[in-house]
Amino acid sequence: MTRNIPGFERIARLMAGVMILGLYGALESPWKYLTLVGLPLLGSALTGFCPLYTKLGWHRRSHGDGATHTGF
Repeated sequence: MTRNIPGFERIARLMAGVMILGLYGALESPWKYLTLVGLPLLGSALTGFCPLYTKLGWHRRSHGDGATHTGF
């Protein structure tokens, strides 16, 4: 399992996942279960790997020069 998510996207996924999961306690049932969508965002942010990118054939990664390249 190689990392295929660049650093800035990992940070964005982490912030979005935490915000979505934070709504769990604020919403009434059954709406609060929709906040569990934040779990895959949080998991991919922590591991740096997105299985959906692999299935689609996307290989996003940061290179030493600071540029992010997308390969199809």
